[in-house]
Amino acid sequence: MGENKTIMFDKEPKWKEECGVYGVYSRTEDVSGMTYLGLYALQHRGQESAGIALTDGAWMDVKRDMGLVNEVFRHQVPHMENQYIAIGHVRYSTTGSSLFCNTQPLIINYSGGKIAMAHNGNLTNAAELHHTLEDQGSVFQTSIDSEVIINLIARSRKPTVEEKIIESLKQVKGCYCLAIMTEDKLIGARDPQGFRPLCIGKTEAGSWILSSETCGLDVVGAEFVRDVKPGEMVVIDDNGLKSYPFATEEKKAGCIFEYIYFARPDSIIDGQSVHEARFLMGRELAKEAGFKGDIVISVPDSGTTAATGYAYEAHIPFVEGLIKNRYIGRTFIQPTQQMRDTAVKLKLNPVRSVIEGKSVIIVDDSIVRGTTSGKIVQMLRNAGAREVHMCISSPPIGYPCYYGIDTTARKTLIAATKSVEEIRQFINADSLHFLSIAGLKKCVPHLNADDMCYACFNNDYPVEEGKAAAGSSKYVFERKKN
Repeated sequence: MGENKTIMFDKEPKWKEECGVYGVYSRTEDVSGMTYLGLYALQHRGQESAGIALTDGAWMDVKRDMGLVNEVFRHQVPHMENQYIAIGHVRYSTTGSSLFCNTQPLIINYSGGKIAMAHNGNLTNAAELHHTLEDQGSVFQTSIDSEVIINLIARSRKPTVEEKIIESLKQVKGCYCLAIMTEDKLIGARDPQGFRPLCIGKTEAGSWILSSETCGLDVVGAEFVRDVKPGEMVVIDDNGLKSYPFATEEKKAGCIFEYIYFARPDSIIDGQSVHEARFLMGRELAKEAGFKGDIVISVPDSGTTAATGYAYEAHIPFVEGLIKNRYIGRTFIQPTQQMRDTAVKLKLNPVRSVIEGKSVIIVDDSIVRGTTSGKIVQMLRNAGAREVHMCISSPPIGYPCYYGIDTTARKTLIAATKSVEEIRQFINADSLHFLSIAGLKKCVPHLNADDMCYACFNNDYPVEEGKAAAGSSKYVFERKKN
């Protein structure tokens, strides 16, 4: 079959979070239904595919497909008599194409029984491990790095599944949060740096929940228990929860972009409210930039909380100056360049009565390539804006990410080749200010700001294999005929 050349894009070619994972262990509640709701809450973390795997202790089944959660499970949420464990996954690809074979959760039968796994992250030594496993006779059915982990588990000669998983995780490097299901256990694991979030919740009925974000707990009425610690595996069965720390000495490096853009603002990650962090980013932007204008607006929705923080600090009214069309969806397919050029107009439209004659301060979370920012600035000028001052609630992105974000080649990052002034000229704004790294660190007061990853801003990769991954491709495991 030939490669599909249809272009897919969002309102902005922003970096994309790879995925969200979810898991439920319950003897009394509907685990598949709860997982469906949890994936709905985590839909922002991946819109390419969705899946739910479940077990009754003897049999294991999975329903997965391309599309959004409500599309994949439009007709029926998977169900099994006496089901009591389920795991779920929503995906945005960082390794491997957006294909049905790469959907998750993955399920295998091996000498130790059955196991299913959902993975959020990106392994920086996956190619090396993949080649080694192939040489040893492993057969791969997908082109995703997640299958490397499940092959390592299956090949382990350790006596228990807990030991098999820990032995496997000690061989992989990079970023991972895992939800794993056996016939009688729900298991969660987080990489030693804690790049991506994973939390634990519990309902009044005694059901245990694993979720990429706390918003996935709220939707099923679960109380937050705690975060899975970096370098920790947790095992849930009929005896409750047991912790297995497997790597505690490595330097922590939580992804700062979870707080800037990826996570839902109503989530709390490692004790830090995402909404509070974004509001503080806006306040810090106002202090650093000092731009004065008539109104503050945002690029909805990701820039809205920071924009309200800017308005609060600067004592300038925040108004809704751009209206987002929420019925197009995250991905919008167009076959021609002319139609693609209308993407921003279809996604966003200015409120002329608000914009006309005003000096506008507009807040967004990031600039990746700059093309959409330039179109938005022009849109505001066409609506009669007297001045357009742009504020970005993150520092300039000059380097790719190798830890679970859809890696963009550095040559395509505008901040890698242009100064702030050159970017300002490129997007045709009257002023432009990016939040400094020092300012950003002030905006996560409930965290140790030095235990965060800022590699996409300063080229300081916390896992050395990150730099080694720079030459690898998203499609590294795909063999295509010439």
